[in-house]
Amino acid sequence: MKHILALFFIFWVAWQGQGQIPILLDTDANNELDDQHAIAYMLFNSDLFKVVGITVNKTSGGGDISNHMAEAQRVVDLCGYGEEITILPGASKNYKEILPDLNNEHHDGHEAVDFIIRSAHEAEGRKLVVVPIGSLTNVALALEKDSSIAPLIRVVWLGSNWPEPGEYNLINDTTAINSVIDNRQLEFEICTVRYSDSSGTAAVTASVSEIREKMKGLGPQQEIGIPGRHGGVFYNFGDYSIELFEKIGDEVRALFDVCALAIIKDPRWANPIKVPSPRLEGESWVDRGHIIHTILYFGKTLIRKPF
Repeated sequence: MKHILALFFIFWVAWQGQGQIPILLDTDANNELDDQHAIAYMLFNSDLFKVVGITVNKTSGGGDISNHMAEAQRVVDLCGYGEEITILPGASKNYKEILPDLNNEHHDGHEAVDFIIRSAHEAEGRKLVVVPIGSLTNVALALEKDSSIAPLIRVVWLGSNWPEPGEYNLINDTTAINSVIDNRQLEFEICTVRYSDSSGTAAVTASVSEIREKMKGLGPQQEIGIPGRHGGVFYNFGDYSIELFEKIGDEVRALFDVCALAIIKDPRWANPIKVPSPRLEGESWVDRGHIIHTILYFGKTLIRKPF
């Protein structure tokens, strides 16, 4: 009987593991406050997400790559995951600048790029979901460095104001975008931002007063205090969330990046639209006039908050 119960337990654990979605988050963690909440959202949904690791990249806000690394580690620590989560530095330059050096073992961003490639090949049973919530630089470099990973991954990018021009993550590396969109073997989805429109992730907001009310003291309590980005010492993510909102300077702030993970968790939280892949020229989208392949956009319309 004991042997039967042990065997049942093994099969149950295996079944539980198959139910999780393997996630690799690529983030400019120190930029605003949405990346931090996306990291926490991912970690606190560990029943659904099997977190493979976190890679970071540099965008125009948030300082150099070490600042993004430090902020990602700070949030992971505050969420109680400490050294359980791999966090690796990625690109500081843009795709076009790094591309000629890609065969160099120690090119800019190589740790993140090689980790994405390795994780794609190591994923078992289902595609690795790569979630860039900053620029597409690390993902584009990984696909260029090892094209065989394209059918092994699903990329869900938080970026663009499609079909309108511009958006922060897009303009931080316009050179990376077409190489990803043009990859016919890649399952590629975009969660749009649309700053002034209710149909994008910019519409998913929280106010300082809401965060003070709902987040105070939430999360695992850490024995050792963790210094915050703006000073102070914190023992849980909830209190750090309040600090981030209070310091950002706006009463209401969008939680853009959380939406990408929320839509992976439950696609019913947004209305997808499937279109022939356009091409980016400058910061604007251009209809090619013929189908290369199709990509999936989320943003017409977000139908509820992901929390």
